[in-house]
Amino acid sequence: MIKITMFSQADSVKGQGVGSAYNELVTLLRERFSSTFDLAINSWRTTDISHYHTINPTYFLSTFSKKRGRKIGYVHFLPETLEGSLKIPQPWRSLFYRYVIAFYKRMDHLVVVNPNFIPKLVAYGIKQEKITYIPNFVDSSHFFPVDTKKKEQLRIKYQIPQDQFVVFGSGQLQERKGIFDFIQLAKQNPQTLFIWAGGFSFGAITDGYKQLKAVVKNPPTNLRFPGIVSREVIAEYNNLADLFLLPSYNELFPMSVLEAFSCGTPVMLRDLSLYHGIIGGYYEPATDLKMMQTKLRALSEDPQALAELRNKSCQAAKRYSKDHLAQVWKHFYFSQVKEH
Repeated sequence: MIKITMFSQADSVKGQGVGSAYNELVTLLRERFSSTFDLAINSWRTTDISHYHTINPTYFLSTFSKKRGRKIGYVHFLPETLEGSLKIPQPWRSLFYRYVIAFYKRMDHLVVVNPNFIPKLVAYGIKQEKITYIPNFVDSSHFFPVDTKKKEQLRIKYQIPQDQFVVFGSGQLQERKGIFDFIQLAKQNPQTLFIWAGGFSFGAITDGYKQLKAVVKNPPTNLRFPGIVSREVIAEYNNLADLFLLPSYNELFPMSVLEAFSCGTPVMLRDLSLYHGIIGGYYEPATDLKMMQTKLRALSEDPQALAELRNKSCQAAKRYSKDHLAQVWKHFYFSQVKEH
């Protein structure tokens, strides 16, 4: 058996996609390959592969041990993607950004969840042949479409009128997520219910914390902030919603979008270039707040257009299925052992 040791503190902070992606992969390996891979979590044993999901300093120090085997780094962010997420004063911000890249350079191989990050890592001095693209995925046993009767029951559960148009978004409450545009759309569409599931995972150092905290405390009557909720509740919100909206300014491969796809929920996104190569054609693009408003109004009055978007979501869910990615990860780990 191949010994794989996962190093991660991703699930120590609730409500972030990195934790969801990590948990999905661990569950996949345990379910599908228990007789192929000997999996351990945060163990200092001698191992064939050390897979680093977070960049903790103790993990960095561990890379100098010969017991670590082949060192794999999971790239969930780059310094530039942290802009608009966390408020880190200088000179600590520059030092932290340098540390991020130093950590990645300590790896024998990197896995990115978006191919758009490959040239950026190369620009930091990392060889392209040391980088592999493997997209995120979600478990369809947790995120799946429900029938009309179940949707009606969910609306009753959350006290939402059956005929009200519902827009749902999820993710950390931070400026980078475009949450201020989400709030503004709620103000411009009082007849529509807006729901954002997520919270301040990093507390007061979250960018835009004071302004967002004030809105969460006293939101418009048609805007709900249920906070950080379970993945089961996220699936329920996706299924009762008419539209999933993520107006984020910067992303990698957001788990929240995959969750919406897997539930068959129509998706609208700010049209970022990094989406084009991975989910282009599966979502309704909007470049700014004005276009979001126009398209939101049009979709709310056009059931046929919504149905077409729903079909595209289902197609995307098949493309990024758990079954397909299971084989991709199996092949990747075997290739890394061979390299080592």
